[in-house]
Amino acid sequence: MNFYRRLSFLIALLCFCASLRGQDTIGVWGMLKDTVTLEASAVTAKSKEQTLREGAYAVNAVNINTQAATLQSLTQAIDRTSGIRIREEGGVGSDFDLSINGMGGNSIRYFLDGMPLDAKGSGVTLSNLPVNLIERVEIYKGVIPASFGSDALGGAVNIITSRHRRNYLDFSYGAGSFHTHKADFRAQYTGKRTGLIIRPVVSAHYSKNDYLMRDVKVRNEERTAFIITDLPRFHDGYLSLFGQIEAGFSGRKWADDFFVSASASKVDKEVQTGATQSYVVGMAERKTRSLNLSARYSKRGFLAENLDFSAMASHTWDHSQTIDTTYRRYYWDGTYIEGSYSEIRHRGKTLRNYYRPMTIVRGNFDWHLADNHSLTLNYLLNRTGNRQDDEWDLDYVPTDDVLTKHIIGLAYNQVLFGGRMDNAFFAKDYVNHLEVGQSEFPSTTGAATVEPVSTRNYIGYGLGSRFEIDAHFSLKGSYEHSVRLPVSREVLGNGSTVYPNLALSPEISENFNLGLFGAWDLGGGHVISYEANGFVRLVDNYIQATVSETEGMMQYVNVAAVHIKGVDGEIRYDWAGKLHLGANASYDDCRDQREFNQDGTPSITYRNHTPNRPWAFCNAEAAYTFREVGLPDSRLRIGADYQWVHWFFVTWEAYGSARTKPRIPAQHLVNASLLYSWMGGRYNVSLECTNLLNVLSFDNYMLQKPGRAFFLKFRLFL
Repeated sequence: MNFYRRLSFLIALLCFCASLRGQDTIGVWGMLKDTVTLEASAVTAKSKEQTLREGAYAVNAVNINTQAATLQSLTQAIDRTSGIRIREEGGVGSDFDLSINGMGGNSIRYFLDGMPLDAKGSGVTLSNLPVNLIERVEIYKGVIPASFGSDALGGAVNIITSRHRRNYLDFSYGAGSFHTHKADFRAQYTGKRTGLIIRPVVSAHYSKNDYLMRDVKVRNEERTAFIITDLPRFHDGYLSLFGQIEAGFSGRKWADDFFVSASASKVDKEVQTGATQSYVVGMAERKTRSLNLSARYSKRGFLAENLDFSAMASHTWDHSQTIDTTYRRYYWDGTYIEGSYSEIRHRGKTLRNYYRPMTIVRGNFDWHLADNHSLTLNYLLNRTGNRQDDEWDLDYVPTDDVLTKHIIGLAYNQVLFGGRMDNAFFAKDYVNHLEVGQSEFPSTTGAATVEPVSTRNYIGYGLGSRFEIDAHFSLKGSYEHSVRLPVSREVLGNGSTVYPNLALSPEISENFNLGLFGAWDLGGGHVISYEANGFVRLVDNYIQATVSETEGMMQYVNVAAVHIKGVDGEIRYDWAGKLHLGANASYDDCRDQREFNQDGTPSITYRNHTPNRPWAFCNAEAAYTFREVGLPDSRLRIGADYQWVHWFFVTWEAYGSARTKPRIPAQHLVNASLLYSWMGGRYNVSLECTNLLNVLSFDNYMLQKPGRAFFLKFRLFL
């Protein structure tokens, strides 16, 4: 028996011994995985993403590290996954809405390594986070583990950053259509004597977003009538700057990890439209500046051998400014007429400042009661201020609001039957404290009716379970009585296109998930895996955005009840890491359950589909990787993906006639990419084409998205 066969036998023996101890992390099925071939023997190890998918919760896991050389933004990868739909309101840097199994908007919470992403500043989102920084994304559907300390209702997105043990330098630069430029840099250096780890990150994104707007209305040359034509956007520039420095230690007796960090961000965004495309803006702008200081600490065996502890603390100074100081009405050719009201708010001129300091404290204890049994206690404090003043409107009375959340979670976890069954039981306590100081437009915002200071308490609870029937078939289910406290944007507005609603109530939902999954290793490198899920969301006080067509302004309001029922599924095929095929489909039926209006009259929207949201869509992708093409240790990856979205109504089905009511048409989008890397991935060049067929596509409230676009990117990793 030669050396390789001996090594293969030893690895197999270790796998068998580990499985007897209930600590099996190496299997032979279910694996979008890494495969090491030793002559005739192969050992297959589950990836972190696959292990997460096989847990008790309904969750998608996306490996971003393998796509970082091609992706323009994180939203591209997430939008291709099962049950997830991202709708962007325009080009680079535009606002977007992410929905998970029919629940979207602020019902979804975002985290960066378990810490609320808001801590980095209101200008930092999925669309401008440096892709090179991210290892994977975890997307929880409906039921959220108590360890997050979250009040998410529809789901959560947890972004996991890369944590390399060695020193590195990672730089990328890309340029593309519509005057788009993106540069990202990160690195790590570890002092040989001190062991101090330093990680800098710098990112800069810019775009004019001057893509072509089709079939827009402008005045003719004589200014006597309107004509329909195609014209480029002219006031949609975007600039995002982000920098962070992190320093600390790993693997010490007193701490497994201890790091402090400081980050700063700047976002400048020209405003091209209101909430609808019919309102063209030519001068108004939004600006955001943020500074964050944070620290994190973790230790296994904290005070006791079977007790683990982790903590994070963060404070953010966030300043946003909305400049709306012009009385003009613009057209899509850039011409305008003088008016009597401002562009965004359609009232007097304003130069409004929003100061929103945020303090976040999070602590987590994990107590290992016995083998395969543990207890977790989590606490989260989130305090957000909202101080406003106006540099132009001298009659405006400055305000100071405070929104504070305390969330306490307790969870019990167990593993049974030699790892074939996982169970999790949890309870959460939500405390919402609101201090209101603003009084502008009291009839619209509810400022005249709400208590200036109020505290409310809510209880949530749930469970999750997974059972492996055999190597190819497993079941899992989860349930949560969930509470979602309104965020500051919903309650306090955004200062430009969103009115406050100080009387907004929390959403409460009964969330159910039931799924099955499995995989087959067919031999010869062929692996097929699948997953299917059914879900139900019974939501009371559903928070929905409404738009005033006369003003182009948006406001969040409560709908008495909304029921969502649906299914999603995904199938994946991989051959020896060369050929990858995947497809997924999602369907949800979301309907208004309000039978009567407040005055007792029947509601005409009862049992209507909830408007302005897609309810059926699918994705398909294919990629093939050629190895050793030209340069040493090289790869050439060619990929394409297709997305279809069913048409949907912009407003309630009951409004207007079926023939004339506005609807967003079906979307058929095709994207293609080509990646060439050499020297083991040190050097990477990619070319992407989005909307390859250059079709006219829309999203929220008929806002046009960019046509065909190209993006060329170079990445260096040393």
